[in-house]
Amino acid sequence: MHSQINTENSTNWKGPPTHGLIVCAGWDGYDGGMRVIGGTYRSRQLLAPKGTVTRPTSDRLRETLFNILAPRVPGGRVVDLYAGTGAVGIEAISRGAVHVWFAENGDAATVALRANLAALKIDKGYTLDDRGTGSMLQRLVKLPGTIDIVFLDPPYEAEQEYLGTLNFFGSVKGRAILAVGAVVVAEHSSKNQLPLRFGALEHVRTSKQGDAALSFYEVASAEG
Repeated sequence: MHSQINTENSTNWKGPPTHGLIVCAGWDGYDGGMRVIGGTYRSRQLLAPKGTVTRPTSDRLRETLFNILAPRVPGGRVVDLYAGTGAVGIEAISRGAVHVWFAENGDAATVALRANLAALKIDKGYTLDDRGTGSMLQRLVKLPGTIDIVFLDPPYEAEQEYLGTLNFFGSVKGRAILAVGAVVVAEHSSKNQLPLRFGALEHVRTSKQGDAALSFYEVASAEG
């Protein structure tokens, strides 16, 4: 159904220990309290940097997200922007996504993302761009195929990141990347409401959970 894509990995990444518990000596700045919710890697731990610089999507919110996205994930092509630890993209791989594109340029988060992939022995079916979302968007426009799911989770206070990325996917160039029926999901503070329209992208639902919210967008039928 989808064209085959080569995995791109950093050649100078030597990787963490690959046994089941990846929080061990030498990883004092990281925490292993997260886990994969479902699929092939269900219940496996995920590494995340300690502190507030990286704010991973919580297990509970990820479960809500994938309950909603469940029919779209198997065989799907997924983009995880501002990926942090890679928890959302890894969840998609665990549940049968054919390929995931991760974009993350934070040093500590990128170390955790690569460590999580290595610990789970995921060595294909993904692309990681450690130059960040802008670089990934340039990459996506050159793809031979289209994307089924886009997830973005910038820092909650980074308004311009939300507006810039969502406006891109609502533009002529951006929506050409999206498959028919594709969904774009933004995680944001539940105290803030994102605009209902970004070009061709139209808000279709919001799911709130504590301090976090998920806003779902699809290409409006009149624009499709």
